[in-house]
Amino acid sequence: MSDEDFVMAPTPYTVNDVMTKTVVAVTRDAQFKEIVAAMEQWKVTAMPVLEGEGRVVGVISEADLLTKEEFHDTEPGLIEQMQRLGDTAKAAGVSAEELMTAPAITIHADATLPQAARVMARQQVKRLPVVDAAGNLQGIVSRADLLKVFLRPDDDIAVEIRRDVVDRLFTVSRRGVRVEVTDGVVTLTGSVRDSGLIPVAARLAQTVEGVVGVKCDLTGPPPE
Repeated sequence: MSDEDFVMAPTPYTVNDVMTKTVVAVTRDAQFKEIVAAMEQWKVTAMPVLEGEGRVVGVISEADLLTKEEFHDTEPGLIEQMQRLGDTAKAAGVSAEELMTAPAITIHADATLPQAARVMARQQVKRLPVVDAAGNLQGIVSRADLLKVFLRPDDDIAVEIRRDVVDRLFTVSRRGVRVEVTDGVVTLTGSVRDSGLIPVAARLAQTVEGVVGVKCDLTGPPPE
């Protein structure tokens, strides 16, 4: 077993830490103008669609609504209709059930921020409803929410790296390590007893939420 196996990475932030917990949502039978009015009133660009006690069954966004305007003054040709069956169906829709994108792509509150970012990138969506094990709405997380972690104060990041990386890895020579953080960029300097742990320290520092980059200038003991 390597030295790295004995070291736990810092506890990652989860979706629960950054998500918006007060969410504007609509039911399946919400009507087109009602949906547009809600988006305008609450300044949102998408909303979950709910049924029953709050189970998420879809998401309706401005893009879903704009198909009605796109085909407002023109009748798509047969080929375009075949190629865009979903869009042309939405253009004729009047309720959330007819307009929404379903099934909804969701995520759980205990997912890490990198996991949420990967889902957004893979599914090409800008936001994810956050649901519990039963699929009931708990919140919503957006791209902007995932970026909030980079607003962490430099001092907080430095304290976490000192506590969870330096002090755990270099139990003997930790006092010889200096941790500096400027605009999210971490610089590690000093001399440590076990040079084999230097790349481990750099990797673990990079995993701390809010870190933009890591400069590792640690050195091992001088040769005998």
